[in-house]
Amino acid sequence: MTIDHAFLADCRTRLAFDLVSNTWNPVVVWALKDGPRRPGELQTHIGGISQKVLTETLRRLEFNGLVARRAYGGSPPRVEYELTGLGRTLIAPIEAFGAWAHDHGDEVMAAQDRYTRER
Repeated sequence: MTIDHAFLADCRTRLAFDLVSNTWNPVVVWALKDGPRRPGELQTHIGGISQKVLTETLRRLEFNGLVARRAYGGSPPRVEYELTGLGRTLIAPIEAFGAWAHDHGDEVMAAQDRYTRER
């Protein structure tokens, strides 16, 4: 018997899944794919995200090395966020996952409906 260590709690695969399992992480990464944005621009572009949740998400992405924060002096001070090289490596997997969701979303929702009706 072989043991697959790919999904143990302290493995790199789980780390990657944790990065994209938060609802807002991939959304913010995707919103930054075309270049730096200020927080207000991000919030408008994304829609449906509160300032508090956006701030938490940006901090989490910065902590993980996926986003860089750049502060500019002046009055008022200005802040922009942009993807790092590491953050850019997530664009293709997020795009692939989005394509899967587009192709199979109806099937998933039908399964959810069946499950709910049978309970």
